Amino acid sequence: MFIMKIDEPQDSDYVETKIVHVGFVDPYGVEGLVVLRSDDEREFHMRAFSGEVARHISNFVEGERGAIPTIYNMIEELSEVNELVLVRIKVYESGSVLRANLYLTGKQEIVMRNYRASDAIALASFYNVPILVRKNLLKEKMEA
Repeated sequence: MFIMKIDEPQDSDYVETKIVHVGFVDPYGVEGLVVLRSDDEREFHMRAFSGEVARHISNFVEGERGAIPTIYNMIEELSEVNELVLVRIKVYESGSVLRANLYLTGKQEIVMRNYRASDAIALASFYNVPILVRKNLLKEKMEA
């Protein structure tokens, strides 16, 4: 985990998105899929993450927050003890994988860098905070 103080301005290389679809790539629910859409209708289709995380994202989007995974519960408790609140995440490519930075504020401002994008999106959906995606990842909406 890499933590540092927040000192960067709002980055113009990122666009705020909303989760418009959560599902599975395969019929067994092993591989998850999430579609993020910007206000200008560009989309980012993310896959190749666990079906379990996709189920959590889906539950959080639907307002079901009763049974959260232990690791998310641990993050929530650590945040409460340290009086920190997740305020946004940023999703980007790092080599051939997707990563995300988590931005927290409270007594201090910190950035937790280079976490799995799927977990960061799950946390963002749990806390209902903005999901920013690097502009170069967004593509024109695909028509059915």
